Amino acid sequence: MPRTERPPGGFSWLRGDNMGARLLRLTLIMLAITLTLLPLADLSITTSDPWKELGRMLQGMILPDITATESPLHALILTIAFALWGVVLGMVLGFPLALIFMRSRLVRSLCAFVRAIHEIFWALLFLQVFGLSAITALTAIALPYAATFAKVYAEILAQIDRSASRTLSPRTDRLSRFVYTELPLAWQRLSGYTRYRFECALRASVLLGFVGLPTLGYYMESAFRQGRYHEGGALLWAFYLLIALLPWWAHRRLLLPWLLGTAFLLGPWPSVNPTLLWQFLSHDIWPQPLLEGDLAAMPQWLARLPDILPAVGNTLLLGLMSTVGSLMVCLLAWPLVSRHFGNQTTRTVGRGALIIMRSTPELLLAFILLLLTGPSLLPAWIALSLHNGALIAFLAARHADEITPGLPGIRGINLYSHELLPRIYPGILALLFYRAEVIMRETALLGMLGVVTLGFHIDSSFEYLMFDQAVALLMVTAVINMAVDVLSRRLRPDALPERRDEPRPTPVGESV
Repeated sequence: MPRTERPPGGFSWLRGDNMGARLLRLTLIMLAITLTLLPLADLSITTSDPWKELGRMLQGMILPDITATESPLHALILTIAFALWGVVLGMVLGFPLALIFMRSRLVRSLCAFVRAIHEIFWALLFLQVFGLSAITALTAIALPYAATFAKVYAEILAQIDRSASRTLSPRTDRLSRFVYTELPLAWQRLSGYTRYRFECALRASVLLGFVGLPTLGYYMESAFRQGRYHEGGALLWAFYLLIALLPWWAHRRLLLPWLLGTAFLLGPWPSVNPTLLWQFLSHDIWPQPLLEGDLAAMPQWLARLPDILPAVGNTLLLGLMSTVGSLMVCLLAWPLVSRHFGNQTTRTVGRGALIIMRSTPELLLAFILLLLTGPSLLPAWIALSLHNGALIAFLAARHADEITPGLPGIRGINLYSHELLPRIYPGILALLFYRAEVIMRETALLGMLGVVTLGFHIDSSFEYLMFDQAVALLMVTAVINMAVDVLSRRLRPDALPERRDEPRPTPVGESV
């Protein structure tokens, strides 16, 4: 008998083979896994009176006291100096690697490993050799940024139109072809991404204060931990002002004066004992059985590692929760700053709120929330979701503002759900999975606050001078982050299998 076709209905829209149905299935699978695993997460609130503490914090933010800080101007300029020189060194190291990035598997693997480790963990490692010096700060920023620049610059250069190079003489050397026909076409995107990385470097420079370097983060952490919220609020507002005025004080014409002026703040340079440096690199960070050539003793050495399975589980669970949380924040927040909704006043307020959420470093935001709730996954989940969700919401709103609705007179929830969201959602998911690697790096880092992720054991190992154990845990963290990066690239909408008659979705706005 001929097979009878089932009439459309029920969940046929979910079983479709178009891009929208596939993205919806992917989203629902993520939500289902998160809700299933959510009972395993420690989301407890252990503080006695969080609302009273929140009131004190808000009072400190409303009535900041900049005079309470010992040297706010020096900390502010030092924050800029570390970020600026770290980015410059990252560019110097990363750009040559970008030229061979696509042709060398070794370079791609090395860059993936280096950028999989957070700047703070690099700082903890270099701190053992160079102490609380500018070398520690600059290398902690420059190394992972060089790996990131190599990857992103290579992707930008691979996308440019090379037809202009064919107009040159066949005898023209490769360097001249690159400088005169390829680099000018990529320059705007290269410089735009570099400016974005500088803003990220400012946040990383603030976080270096959590390991003892005298940036803004050092004084913020001390003020908030000791309950001096008027001082902490003043420093936080100073950082927001620094980010808000970035286009003016960091104009390209001022970069050379900034470089020359801040160079004098980076000293004094530490005197490094070559013998101690070699001892650290050749002995301290390696397991004793490997140094002695006794591989049979490796299982015994591994048995002395902390019980990392719960930490790995918390790291992965927090990463998944934060990825889904970022998506929820984005879906709720992007209409707040889009021209299609509200009025000028509501958009200004929404834009201000999103700027604060995306500008506050996740570690600092989680630290503030931890003072309210106590050590659990809850403050880390909220901090990661707010920061990354706000960042994606900005770019989603920018894309939505370029769209002209096709149905006249449509507005409100119908405009949101029927016109705009279906058209920008592929880009939102593309950016979300792009940020998944960053979220996972931050997830491990938040262990420094007492949240039992891998970062908790890494920080403890450095604190007790167990460098071989710390490096081993860093390796585990890097492998997990690299695996998440590979998975997220496979899940991005531009990597999903699609029908030939469907346009490929492109990420919203610029690369982040």
